[in-house]
Amino acid sequence: MQPIPRYQPTFAERYPVPLFAALLDILLVIASGFLAYYIRFDTLDMPGRYNTATLLSAILVMFCLMMGGVYGSLRGLSFRRQLSLVTIGWLAAAGILLSLSFFLKVSTNYSRIWFGTMLLIGGGASILLRLSVFLLLRRLRSAGHNLKSVLLVDSGGRSAEFLNGGGRHLGEYGFRMVHGLPFERGEAWLSELVAAVEKYGVHEVWLCLRLNEGDAIRDILYALRHHTVEVRFIPEWGDIPLLNHKVSQIAGLYSLDLSCSPMDGPARLIKRAEDLLVGGLISLLILPVCLLIVIAIKTTSPGPAVFKQYRTGINGKKFKVYKFRSMVVHKECGGAVTQATKHDARVTKVGAFLRRTSLDELPQFFNVLQGRMSIVGPRPHALAHNEYYKDLVESYMQRHKVKPGITGWAQVCGYRGETDTIEKMQKRVEHDLWYIDNWSLWLDLKIIFWTIFKGFINKNAY
Repeated sequence: MQPIPRYQPTFAERYPVPLFAALLDILLVIASGFLAYYIRFDTLDMPGRYNTATLLSAILVMFCLMMGGVYGSLRGLSFRRQLSLVTIGWLAAAGILLSLSFFLKVSTNYSRIWFGTMLLIGGGASILLRLSVFLLLRRLRSAGHNLKSVLLVDSGGRSAEFLNGGGRHLGEYGFRMVHGLPFERGEAWLSELVAAVEKYGVHEVWLCLRLNEGDAIRDILYALRHHTVEVRFIPEWGDIPLLNHKVSQIAGLYSLDLSCSPMDGPARLIKRAEDLLVGGLISLLILPVCLLIVIAIKTTSPGPAVFKQYRTGINGKKFKVYKFRSMVVHKECGGAVTQATKHDARVTKVGAFLRRTSLDELPQFFNVLQGRMSIVGPRPHALAHNEYYKDLVESYMQRHKVKPGITGWAQVCGYRGETDTIEKMQKRVEHDLWYIDNWSLWLDLKIIFWTIFKGFINKNAY
């Protein structure tokens, strides 16, 4: 009997690409730290505290990029998506470093110019590195290299139509459609599938089938059990919302969580830590701005600078929300709450500016520190609006599964301000529920980043 040869892993298996990418990012940050120090102080002889800060920055950047999924497979990802992941990772690392230096009271020990230059050089180099890899891969793939062969099992649905129509674009993502096989049932068809996999040297089989074809999918997997092809299930577009949920194990059974927030257990602690850390830092930074706003309100119209209003919070519980007063002091008839409209006579001149720039929301950071709100979450609506919309908009009250936020996914997507139609409120609620179902720390950081650059000023806010 011939001895079985000992398995020898390849170089790529011994040293996977993600490890090289992580080490390269660490080296980029360290190099950018030295270069930034040379630009600032005209010497490479960095003191020990700068060496420590540079090493900490490198490890933190690598950790944030890893948590953001940057070191996963690039196949199937557009460069825009890669750029988004890298940018969010670097911004998260910068925010954590700034917060640490502030709370540890060591920010005065370092040059701000050095820190900013290091982030710009390191972040720019990291993006350029990914761009170079993307362009290299695109060139290789356009020449027919670095492509995975795909066999499409077609049930005649919209997903298959999309893939067949856009198959020529799959090469950019690292795939090549080599064969399409109309779906049928029976042993003869399964044998045809196996023969096609062998004939075309298929790497992946994509199944464009309906959810009710579970038995057929199991038969396909069994037929391909002796082959190392990867099998992907691409649902019909109408089935996708059902699949976009977490699978849990309850009492020994698998459960598809159709209406359950991911913000539970450890995630709830992470969310609270985010609110305290970011909210506390922002609260200190905005104190001078708040003082100026109070003076402007008090000197231009009679009444308090801050007003309190009951809103619906987590689990439908009422709480007092704080806002800078943007209207003249008045009372609504019968306790009704009338939404502000364009050219609303109740809005003061200072109030119009505050509402347009969202500065009237700044006191809500106090609500965040109290634990009644989050920085990111569905915006809290007036109690009367909840009573009105809960029977008109499907799943409206599901948005109260989490704490309301100062900003949210709906707001950065353009759904803020007056909701004068049911359709507008439906869109806002859809975005709120999508946020709840897909929450992550990185999504929160992305929303905060977008709010800074596009969410403060909005023509829909009156």
